[in-house]
Amino acid sequence: MDYEVIIIGAGSMGMAAGYYLAKQGKRVLLVDKYSPPHTFGSHHGETRIIRHAYGEGESYVEMALRSQQLWKELEDISGEDIFLPTGVINVGESDSPFIQNVLKSSKSYKLNVEKLTADEINQRWSGFNVPDEYIGCYELDSGVLMSENCIRAFKKLALEHGAEIVSDANITAISIENNSVTVKANQQNYTAKSLILTAGAGTRKLLPQIGLELPLQELRTTFSWFETGENLDQYHSTNFPAFSFLSPIGTYYGFPSIHGAGVKIGRHDSGTPRDMDKPIDPFGTSDADRADVSNFAKQYMPDLGEHKVGKACTYTNTPDEDFIIDKHPEHDHVVIACGFSGHGFKFSSAVGEILSQLVTGNRESMLNIRQFSIKRLKNC
Repeated sequence: MDYEVIIIGAGSMGMAAGYYLAKQGKRVLLVDKYSPPHTFGSHHGETRIIRHAYGEGESYVEMALRSQQLWKELEDISGEDIFLPTGVINVGESDSPFIQNVLKSSKSYKLNVEKLTADEINQRWSGFNVPDEYIGCYELDSGVLMSENCIRAFKKLALEHGAEIVSDANITAISIENNSVTVKANQQNYTAKSLILTAGAGTRKLLPQIGLELPLQELRTTFSWFETGENLDQYHSTNFPAFSFLSPIGTYYGFPSIHGAGVKIGRHDSGTPRDMDKPIDPFGTSDADRADVSNFAKQYMPDLGEHKVGKACTYTNTPDEDFIIDKHPEHDHVVIACGFSGHGFKFSSAVGEILSQLVTGNRESMLNIRQFSIKRLKNC
């Protein structure tokens, strides 16, 4: 048998899983449609926020904290710049479920979170214009992940531990036997004892080959950078936090200016269905690509300069926007991780560790993943 584990999808989750398995001495093959890091996965666009007091639900907090530990380990081992401790401010009306979840989880887990009034936010960070009726929850220990550096670091370490990677792979067949799997890619057959399928936006097209159908929807979304102009110090990463912002015009997220790139802003709660058989429509195809984030900036961050550049990306959503991390219902040696719904990257270090534990059966220290079961989606 060629390998112990084949991983289809060498992006955020897959590359992390490949590293943790190779580190244990497992014979690992990673297969990817592109050559990671690349611009087609959840890691492109330079940066991602990592939050601990999680507004999407308290059940995510332990995974966020474990992810932070693993990111620190990755930074120490690789020497790459992985985490930037900017802090994260969550802004919204005090009675919103998101803000209430942040407050609840910060209390339950004794997290380092400050509750601030709108006036306190505006005084501390003059780049904001927060309305009086809003509050902020400032997570002092959270910050920004350098996403493309993360993938490079995991890839380098995985290869050093003996993992192999097939890039630019055209997968034409996946066969599951009782105690093995065979993947045909680029006219070559590769066999292993176990399979991890974590192919991001490409997952849904591969699922029929393993006898599954899941309610995934791929959405085209965008994000942009804005000039800081004369306000460079005001918005610099040493002075300004990453943020999530719930407003009447939408839910937005953003980053301070890092290495002079400008302030990055995206909208989380929007997107248009995309055809995965066609290239993604580039930024600017729709007038809303620029207008949406520009309207937010004008209203809540009026000191920002002009729109600088934008990019398009893909969310792969589940109906409830919770992840899928589970074994195949009929094949115990096949593991699926997908549907990260635009908020998964921060967890990819911990998800990679979980995937490695699922295929090796070493679950002693594994986090609780019942929330991410396939069974919950059977009626969706």
